[in-house]
Amino acid sequence: MKRIRISRCGTQLLAQSVPRGPSCPCTAAFQRNNNHRIQARLQSTAAASLPLEQVETELSETPQPIERHQSTTPRRAPLVSIPSPHPSAAKTSAKLAALRSRLILPQRFPLETLARTLVHPSADPDPNFNNSSLTVLGANLLGYYTTEYLLSNYPRLPMTVIFAAQYAYIGPKALATIASEWGIEAAAEPGGEIDPGLLQFKRLRSGEQMPDALKRRAPRNWNVTTTHRILQSDEFGAAFRGPNPQDLARKPVHMEEAAQSFVRALVGSLHLHLGRPFVKRFYRDHFLSRHLDISTLFDFRTPTRDLSRLCAREGFEAPVARLISETGRLSRHPVFVVGVYSGKDKLGEGAGSTLDEARFRAAAESLKAWYLYKPLDVTVPSSMEGEEDTSKWIPNLIDCGEVIV
Repeated sequence: MKRIRISRCGTQLLAQSVPRGPSCPCTAAFQRNNNHRIQARLQSTAAASLPLEQVETELSETPQPIERHQSTTPRRAPLVSIPSPHPSAAKTSAKLAALRSRLILPQRFPLETLARTLVHPSADPDPNFNNSSLTVLGANLLGYYTTEYLLSNYPRLPMTVIFAAQYAYIGPKALATIASEWGIEAAAEPGGEIDPGLLQFKRLRSGEQMPDALKRRAPRNWNVTTTHRILQSDEFGAAFRGPNPQDLARKPVHMEEAAQSFVRALVGSLHLHLGRPFVKRFYRDHFLSRHLDISTLFDFRTPTRDLSRLCAREGFEAPVARLISETGRLSRHPVFVVGVYSGKDKLGEGAGSTLDEARFRAAAESLKAWYLYKPLDVTVPSSMEGEEDTSKWIPNLIDCGEVIV
C-alpha cells in the first residue's frame, strides 16, 4: 500500500501555514481560503468599533517589527473584539519563545502553531483557531505509544493494571501536572488583546454548574466485565468516555481540562510539523521518564486462590506455604516470615504479624513476580513504521492472559 505523505493531510488540522511554500495545489488553495477567512473574521469583529475605512486601512497594512526606540504602541483596537489573539501576534511573544526554548523544540517549529495549542475551544469556538483537532490527534498518539510500551515490556499484566498504568502516565491529572512543570500560565479571561503565550480558556467560576460533557455518568450495569471495558470505554477503562473537544465550545471548564488539552494538542502539532521520530523522543523524555512503580497498582483480594489457579493452569506443582523464620511469637509484636514453594522452587516470601498475613503477602509477591515479568530485548511495533529493513524486529511475547477465578 502506498504511504500517504504527512504534508498532504497535515494541513487539514493546521489553520496557519508552515513558513515554507505549499507542496501541492490543494495546500495552496487551502491557505488562500484560510487567509480570506481570517480577514473576514477581523472585518466582522472590528466593524462594530471602527469605521469601515479605518478597518480596511488596518487590514491592508502589513505588521512591522516594533523598534526599541519607538515610544508609541501598535493599535490593538481590531484585536480586542476577537475571542483569541491574532496568529500574527505569536511572532512577538516572549512567552512563546521562552516556552519553545524550555521544551528544546527546534526553531523550525512555528510559534503560530504553538500559540494555537494554548487556545481551548471554550475560549474560541472556531475549530480553525483552537486546539480541538490537534487534541484528538495528540490523545490518540499518547494512547498508542503508552499502550504499546506497557504491552511490550510487561506482556503478562492484567487489563485492570494496564488501565491504571495508562492513567498514571497520560491521565488528566498527569497531563495537568506536566503542563504545570513546563511553566504554563493561564490567562484570567480569554481575549484578543492578551499575550498568546498564556493558556486561554473560559474559567468555571465558583458556584457554576459543570457542563454535561464533563460529568461522569455511572454505567447502567454495575457488573461491567473486562471485555466491556476494553471495547466500550476509553483508554483508561473508565465507563465515562472523554468529551469531544469541540463539544466544549463556549462552555466554562476547569483548569485541569484546559491544561491536558494543551499537552495533547502540542504532541499532535509536533507530529505534523516535526514527524514521528521527534515525537517518540519527546514522549520518551517527558512521559516515560516519569517513575511509576507498577507493583503498587495491584490489588489482590484472594491471592492464595489466584496462585493455586495459576499453578494449575501452567502445569506447576501446587503451592505450599512454609515458615522460614520467626521472632517474638509470645511478644506483643511478633514477626513471621513465610515462603511459598512450588516443589523445590521458591515463588515468593512475605512477612507479617500473623501466619495468615505472612502467607497472604507471600502469595501476593508470587503473583507479582509472575505478572511483572519483563523480557530482556523488547521491540515496540511503532519502531518498524517506515523501515524497509525489518530484520531487527523481535516478536513480542503474547501471554495467555490473567488468571480468572
